[in-house]
Amino acid sequence: MSWIREGELSFWERLGVGVIRAGPMPRHIAFIMDGNRRFAEKQKVKKLEGHSQGFAKLTETLQWCLSLGIREVTVYAFSIENFKRSKEEVDGLMELARQKFTRLLEEQENLEKHGVCVRMLGDLTLLPQDIQQLIAKIELTTSRYNSCFLNICLAYTSREEISHAVQELAWGVEQGLLQPSDVSESLIDKCLYSCKSPHPDILIRTSGEVRLSDFLLWQTSHACLVFQPVLWPEYSFWNLWGAILRFQMNYNALQKARDMYMEERKWQQLENDKAQVTEKLKQEGSSPRDPQAWQMLLQDCRAKREERIQDFLQALERKRADFLEKLVSASA
Repeated sequence: MSWIREGELSFWERLGVGVIRAGPMPRHIAFIMDGNRRFAEKQKVKKLEGHSQGFAKLTETLQWCLSLGIREVTVYAFSIENFKRSKEEVDGLMELARQKFTRLLEEQENLEKHGVCVRMLGDLTLLPQDIQQLIAKIELTTSRYNSCFLNICLAYTSREEISHAVQELAWGVEQGLLQPSDVSESLIDKCLYSCKSPHPDILIRTSGEVRLSDFLLWQTSHACLVFQPVLWPEYSFWNLWGAILRFQMNYNALQKARDMYMEERKWQQLENDKAQVTEKLKQEGSSPRDPQAWQMLLQDCRAKREERIQDFLQALERKRADFLEKLVSASA
């Protein structure tokens, strides 16, 4: 089955698109696609068939998002915790991933047509080698597309993601690319697996569960959280429509909270910069009384920090690219 469907919306769905697009629209929606196993039990079929039906629903949902003008979607495909499930189910899910990723690589023309960039978020080293290689090919093949973005969280938990970001920062300090004082909330954000994406506007979880299950904990602090009782394979356009309507009803409050947070972060960074300049002057045994001289020192401190950070982020990007390219080379 194609990852990107070309199906037409019904008359009522097209009408729904027109109505909902009159309000503020989310740029990025994240899904916890829960309920595949319960759907299988309900339909009296094997668990793997439930997961297969869940994938079919994902492709349909991506088409709805394209029709609504939503440029970015992130899905929770496989948690690190899922490795604790039975060997039969885990092996079945890995085989399903092989099939779907192979199919995705065969859809180069379709992906290029829609400009779909596919990113995999998670600890890929936990996956079988051949799946890692498929992922590397997908990421490198679609990296130049920028019309819309699909982020697939595989072998992922938010706590592991944050731990990994901290390890990357420690590596940066060890390599002399960063100073310990450069580490900040903003820089941690840039070291997450999701660093190339804006934070989600909406997080949707299906199946009636009302917990995040270690998914995008950092990124959803100001997102609209929507918990819906429908099982994922039974998800409909109107479920998505209702979630967006909920976002629109809460848009002003969400935007106000985000704006306040950004202002607080700017103020905190300014205070940190001032403290660093004061400490530097103290170490040098000087204390310029000229406000202009003080401002120049502050600007110099910021410029040097920004230069270090950019060098560090470029080094991280090269390290990631090298990892993917080595995987592709090993599969040749």
